[in-house]
Amino acid sequence: MIRNKSMNLLDNMEILADIGQFLAEDLGRGDITTRSTVPDDVRGRGKFLAKEDLVVCGIWIADAVFAHLDPENPKVETSVADGDEVKEGSVFATLEGYADVLLSGERVALNLLQRLSGIATLSRQFAKAVEGTDAVVVDTRKTTPGLRMMEKYAVNIGGCKNHRFGLDDGVLIKDNHITLAGGVREAVEGARDVAAHLHKIEVEVTNWAQLREAIQAGADIVMLDNQTPDETAKLVGMARDMNPDVLIEASGGMTLDTVRSYAEAGVDLISVGMLTHSARAVDISFKIDIS
Repeated sequence: MIRNKSMNLLDNMEILADIGQFLAEDLGRGDITTRSTVPDDVRGRGKFLAKEDLVVCGIWIADAVFAHLDPENPKVETSVADGDEVKEGSVFATLEGYADVLLSGERVALNLLQRLSGIATLSRQFAKAVEGTDAVVVDTRKTTPGLRMMEKYAVNIGGCKNHRFGLDDGVLIKDNHITLAGGVREAVEGARDVAAHLHKIEVEVTNWAQLREAIQAGADIVMLDNQTPDETAKLVGMARDMNPDVLIEASGGMTLDTVRSYAEAGVDLISVGMLTHSARAVDISFKIDIS
């Protein structure tokens, strides 16, 4: 399989198991159209064609789809790697093998490749939007169930970073936690008593009073939720005066048009849910000819 240096974000065996389930969902009892129209011994050559400018992500995963159907099938050949930018009209990868394998794996391979490349493409745009600042754009847990590892991999390939992978990664105290705990201080102190020494404690705040209470209680990270850029800059200044080492995250409705203004407000992190929940699948086709 094609490997990328960022592939260590993924559990290879887990991904291969997922691909088996994806294929089972699509194939059911078999590809009756291909079985009834294409002889078993016909071989084909498939070409992955970019129908728009994009950042490639998931080549090795698409390769694994075809390998799952036929372990002896030749591997995808490509001159690009995950993270490379390709132009509209470019054939960026090819694959030769039995035509029935290519046809039966086409949709699953394309669905994954288009989805992950779409996330990587949008993530690249956000990463470029904050270039020259000290801020880092990160994703959220707003991912497709079952695809979180792949989607967060695509975010990383695009040039942004990952927030929590799951609820066990760190403490993130949000408004509902604060309400149920009885206040910001109570929530932070409760988390401090239970969390392991390696776990960071982050608190979502919406005003100066909550920000002050979170920092005084010893929060490692504060998330400024749904603030304007001007409000964010003021709160950043107040937070730095209280604790120069506290990490500050901005969150809430970030877009490509607004993200730089938040970066220039002085935050360390900007969480962007749309990297995964609203990324558009890019247009890639897979054309097959007889080889």
